[in-house]
Amino acid sequence: MSCVHRFNGRRGSFDWEGVAVGGYESPSVKGASVRWLIGPQEKAPHLAMRYFEVQPGGYTSLERHAHDHGVLILRGRGSVLLGEEEIEVSFGDVVYVSPHDLHQFRCLSGEPLGFLCVVPAKRGETQ
Repeated sequence: MSCVHRFNGRRGSFDWEGVAVGGYESPSVKGASVRWLIGPQEKAPHLAMRYFEVQPGGYTSLERHAHDHGVLILRGRGSVLLGEEEIEVSFGDVVYVSPHDLHQFRCLSGEPLGFLCVVPAKRGETQ
């Protein structure tokens, strides 16, 4: 169903009305959370948009999937591992993660690393 989730960022937080902060569950994750901005709740048939936030010293899971990712960095400074290359990223940088590429995001600053991540609505297994 079509909808609008209004941004409700107060005092430096990144929150949207009607969007809950979720745990990002994996044994290889440290200090990361996810907010599903567009996904199953909206019955979006083709894409999912998520906002990830990684706390200082934290990281997302080290993984690879059959689907690709489009990522836009919105806050903080971090790095992204793409295959065997680690690249520093910050506000405004755009990252494309190809299918089956090993990847992981890390926060490298004293403030959270926040980014939007767009993926297909139907995704395969994580490896």
